[in-house]
Amino acid sequence: MKTVIIVAGGRGKRMGQDIPKQFLKLNGIPVLVLTMLRFYDYDSKIKMILALPAEEIKTWETLRSRTAGIPPHIIVEGGRERFFSVKNSLAHVGKDEIVAVHDGVRPFVSMETVRRCFDKAEQSGAAIPVIAVTESLRYFENENRSHSVSREKYRTVQTPQVFNSDILIPAYAQPYSKDFTDDASVVEKFGYPVTPVEGNIENIKLTTPFDMEIAKIIIKNIKNTNSSEI
Repeated sequence: MKTVIIVAGGRGKRMGQDIPKQFLKLNGIPVLVLTMLRFYDYDSKIKMILALPAEEIKTWETLRSRTAGIPPHIIVEGGRERFFSVKNSLAHVGKDEIVAVHDGVRPFVSMETVRRCFDKAEQSGAAIPVIAVTESLRYFENENRSHSVSREKYRTVQTPQVFNSDILIPAYAQPYSKDFTDDASVVEKFGYPVTPVEGNIENIKLTTPFDMEIAKIIIKNIKNTNSSEI
């Protein structure tokens, strides 16, 4: 069985908005709904789990009642950190499932990226999408001392990060650590390697007003937001 956990715990502070960023609209459709549709388009039978802050569940229920075409899903109360939101969601996951964990504000993940992640996770047990770094990089020893490093050795990590549940569930039984920056770091701490696959450059995380402006440009190139054209 294929499952996706969509983590939508943002508060929207950096957006400068009164409502959480996942509920902002693009082409009249909430960002979170666009994200959900990407996975529904990939597999209409996928089990979808939505992790939301407790205080936003009522808002989501209202939004859902006013929005057509939202895929079936399970709602889970999120935790104070992303780690706990995923851990709470795993209560709805069984043995030998292939589980994707995806940011609710990444609505432009391509079908090819999703497919590559699921296919590789089925083979290796753990897969993450990455893209090449295009900017020059410097390593700072302190505020006054730094040196350049080769960008060829680095990649930017995206979601969905996909795992066999027999790996992901015990990995999330570990105690929380501030070093857990994503699901891959949790799984690696557990002692299991992750396999990188190619991501897509449009798969940006909508965090700032500038990101939303970029998103408007991206979505203009999509003929049908409920399709797999990205």
